[in-house]
Amino acid sequence: MPTYDPFSYMFNLLWFMFFFFVILSPWFRKMAVARAREAAIREIEKKRNSRVITMIHRQESMGFLGIPIFKFINIEDSERVLRAIRMTPDDMPIDLIIHTPGGLALAATQIANALSKHKAPVRVIVPHYAMSGGTLIALSADEIIMDENAVLGPVDPQLGQMPAASILKVLEQKETKDIDDQTLIMADVAQKAIRQMEDYLLSLMTAKGMDKEKAHRIAHELATGKFTHDYPLTVDYLKSLGLNINTEVPQEVYALMELYDQPMGAQPPSVQYIPVPYKTTNSEK
Repeated sequence: MPTYDPFSYMFNLLWFMFFFFVILSPWFRKMAVARAREAAIREIEKKRNSRVITMIHRQESMGFLGIPIFKFINIEDSERVLRAIRMTPDDMPIDLIIHTPGGLALAATQIANALSKHKAPVRVIVPHYAMSGGTLIALSADEIIMDENAVLGPVDPQLGQMPAASILKVLEQKETKDIDDQTLIMADVAQKAIRQMEDYLLSLMTAKGMDKEKAHRIAHELATGKFTHDYPLTVDYLKSLGLNINTEVPQEVYALMELYDQPMGAQPPSVQYIPVPYKTTNSEK
């Protein structure tokens, strides 16, 4: 008969528990972060008496191997945001916290349309940056709340990897007989894309009560390729355009953003500091 070895039994049990922990620890960590994010959102909602919706695109490590996932605005985002808006009473304000490099124009347009139609005040909060489609969404708000150092970006259309405005430049620099058919077709599409974006921005901003002349000026400034697509538009510049910008970002929003900071793998973060506020004291002479 086999003999019972308590030492071997405990050893095998410990190994099993170790592998169980290693396999499931990323899942437990993910669940803990999700609960912390939900608690932070509820705290902001309670303080501001609003529906808080977040659309935060950061590089995150997921799964056992910590494979990085790069996020952009997509159709799934628009479906979820629209669902949240439908669940919000008409008389309840919406605070959309957004942090994104941009993404699919169709999805960004759907979100902007839905926010524009909401009857209660809509505030878009930008703690760090909202480029391209993120800027389009911000322009649908009654008020844009930005950190003093946060930025938005131009919304000029892009055809593949090429700016629509740059494609049109070819028509100015060459005669039609010297331009191939594909480039002529792309130029026609580029011209339509810019006109459509200008018209859309005009309707979006005037729907919120903005003066038509001001809205037209802003639309022309942001949609016609005056800047490169990744050019950062600062708070001072946006205010000079006449946009309703508020720089009083709630501290709870910054705390929420900390819950999305997930360094990749075992490498230490490239930026490090003591995470507590400091107070200055007058030195005695």
